[in-house]
Amino acid sequence: MAEKNQEKKELIEKVIRVNRVAKVVKGGRRFSFSALIVVGDGKGKVGLGLGKANEVVEAIRKAIDQASASMKRISVQGTTIPHAAVGKFGSGKVLMKPAEKGHGIIAAGAVRAVMEAVGIMDISVKCLGSRNPNNLVRSTLEGLHNLRSHEWIASVRGKYSNKVNPQKDDKENKSNSN
Repeated sequence: MAEKNQEKKELIEKVIRVNRVAKVVKGGRRFSFSALIVVGDGKGKVGLGLGKANEVVEAIRKAIDQASASMKRISVQGTTIPHAAVGKFGSGKVLMKPAEKGHGIIAAGAVRAVMEAVGIMDISVKCLGSRNPNNLVRSTLEGLHNLRSHEWIASVRGKYSNKVNPQKDDKENKSNSN
């Protein structure tokens, strides 16, 4: 139990959107709130939560609990992603491209929060289609879940994992030959 509490303290929680929802009833309007939250450990694990309640604080708490329970591992290579990916959810589409170290996160607000929670620091993202934060976050997570590491791809194809990055090997060979 103590390990679980310590793990929760280390999580990065990003509030993406708090939305006020009105329900019209006989006596007037009833207001409630929904909160969209991303939780990550900054090391490749991320989860999404949507909480609904009559109070903002309670909606955020419910969303954090849901996000913590739904955390999944993402394939990360250093501070970027291993390859370009496209995520689709509803009418939202997100194109993600890896970037060099020091490039930074070039992304919209909702997508930026997801990348920071995952621990990706260098990436270029273009949002296509819907700009709705719910669709953007879900399509981003869909694209991130479809990423595969170079080692995994090499093992599936029956190749050697040290031959995955031929540019690196070429540089080593050139330096050895001089």
